Formats: sequence, structure tokens, C-alpha cells
Amino acid sequence: MIFTYRYCRMLEEGPFRGKTADFVMMFIFGGVSMIIFAFFVNLLFLGHAFTLMLVYVWSRRTPFVRMNFFGLLNFNAPLLPWVLLGFSVLLGNAVWVDLIGMAVGHMYYFVEDVFPNQRGGFRILKTPQILKKLFDEPPVDSNYVPLPEDRPGGFNWGQDGDIQ
Repeated sequence: MIFTYRYCRMLEEGPFRGKTADFVMMFIFGGVSMIIFAFFVNLLFLGHAFTLMLVYVWSRRTPFVRMNFFGLLNFNAPLLPWVLLGFSVLLGNAVWVDLIGMAVGHMYYFVEDVFPNQRGGFRILKTPQILKKLFDEPPVDSNYVPLPEDRPGGFNWGQDGDIQ
């Protein structure tokens, strides 16, 4: 739960700052993809896989962040999902859950960050307008002039600096 909160917050404050609809779209893409994968490996609880997807996307979008794992390992952020996979193996947990989270995270990263930047690439996963209307802030009107009582205040100095 702490991992989910931490990496959601870091994604929202970092790569998804001001793009709440895209953030929700990542959640939808991840959830649907994991449900499809879960049918093939017979998983009932996908919370850990979802957390690992968030960690994977964060680690790929912040590649130069240095990490420290229990004071033993120092590495760059893109290796964090692999370190967590190794730790999960050491604890004797099912590897499928971690691999599904990493696979879905990689699919999202590839579709959003890698493929559109290739020659002839385009955005495959587009955020629907309804999500943008629901979650993103409306654009600021450049012609908006605030009312006098809403403007920054101050003393009326008059003309040419004469105090009135």
C-alpha cells in the first residue's frame, strides 16, 4: 500500500503533472491489460502487479534517480523493478504477479514514450476527450480581465506619483 501511494504521488507530481486525464488513462490501460493477463495465469488479486506497473513506469520516466535498497544495493531507478522481482523471489512469492506488472508497465512505457518517438511513430494510446473534460483543468482564457476587486491591490497613488 505504501509503495502504491508513494509511486502514484511521484508520478502525479513528476511526469504526469498537469495531466490528470493521462494519469487516469494509464490506470485504465493498466487495469484492463492486467485483467486480460490474469485470465491466462489464473490470478485473482492484481494489486501487487498494479503497484509494480506504477514502479516500472516511474522508473523508466526518471532514469537518473539513484536508489538504495536496504542499504545494500545502489542502482539507478530503471533497475528497481528487477531488484523488487529478485527480492520477491528471495521471499518465495509467485513470480508471475511481478512479471505481469512489469510487462504491463513496459507495454505502457513503449506505447507512450518509445514508439511515438521512433521514425514514423505515432501515439497509439490517446486519452479520450471525456477524460480530459472530467479531470484536466480548463485552459486559462487569455482575454480574461479580472474585476477591480480581484486585481492585486495597493494604494491609489494618483498621477505622476502625487498622493491623493
